[in-house]
Amino acid sequence: MEAFPVVDMKKLDGDERGEAMDLIKDACENWGFFELVNHGISHELLDKVESLTKGHYKDVREQRFKEMVAAKGLEAVRSRVEDLDWESTFYLRHLPTSNMSEIPDLTQEYRGVMKEFASELEKLAERVLDLFCENLGLEKGYLKKVFYGSVGPNFGTKVSNYPPCPKPDMIKGLRAHTDAGGVILLFQDDKVSGLQLLKDGEWIDVPPMRHSIVINLGDQLEVITNGKYKSVLHRVVAQTDGNRMSVASFYNPGSDAVIYPAPELVEKGSNKEGAALGTYPKFVFDDYMKLYAGLKFEAKEPRFEIMKTRNPSENYGKAAAAY
Repeated sequence: MEAFPVVDMKKLDGDERGEAMDLIKDACENWGFFELVNHGISHELLDKVESLTKGHYKDVREQRFKEMVAAKGLEAVRSRVEDLDWESTFYLRHLPTSNMSEIPDLTQEYRGVMKEFASELEKLAERVLDLFCENLGLEKGYLKKVFYGSVGPNFGTKVSNYPPCPKPDMIKGLRAHTDAGGVILLFQDDKVSGLQLLKDGEWIDVPPMRHSIVINLGDQLEVITNGKYKSVLHRVVAQTDGNRMSVASFYNPGSDAVIYPAPELVEKGSNKEGAALGTYPKFVFDDYMKLYAGLKFEAKEPRFEIMKTRNPSENYGKAAAAY
């Protein structure tokens, strides 16, 4: 089996840049995921994020999760649970405006660390997008401009814990789905596994690595690249032992950003057999998100087809002019 793609970002600054860029290219085209090491975010900051996130779950959220499990009788289920995930989650919004001060039960230290972490991830996301542009033959900054809309990108973090599950064969930590947005940057537990992606019909583990950042591609990048890059199905398998931490940050287009295949890639687009790639829709990002909200755990292709039939929202002209 092929090794999971791990990109050492230090190589991008030296003689091995071409090799590292080729690895990113292959990962985007054939995996939809890759892992970054030496990404520039300090180990000290990552250790603080991990410690405070795990402490917050233990002090604030663990008892709430146990009460939810008891109320729904999940410990004794005898058939597959298809409408619920075995996770404890809260969301932080960073851009275009922050909601950090509105989230209850966060210590001032935790707020400060997550604000610093978000700032570092924002810079990393934009660097990754420019690496994609380079590999795709697009001008530097093209993806950032497309994402910008009229007021800038949407950027937020989903903080999750996946506690030990007594019935992992009956309930998923997180059901299989593709991500709706742009580029996702995941800081995950390095001891407890569970994240898997679907490749060539098989579920493959995304290996936990200390201090790494996992990158995965959302539906918007598949559209913008005209299918050259793919968003892929992934899931979290619940574990009987260990509490898995997941801090996933989503660098997404602005709500009124107009998303469509880059013209250069429509002209160049072909698959490995040389056939023209399928046509993707043109739409306003917020319209796609409204559709996705009800269809998250279903295949992405029908979502794309539905968007082809939709009339663009009234923000379309405004966003197009802003770009």
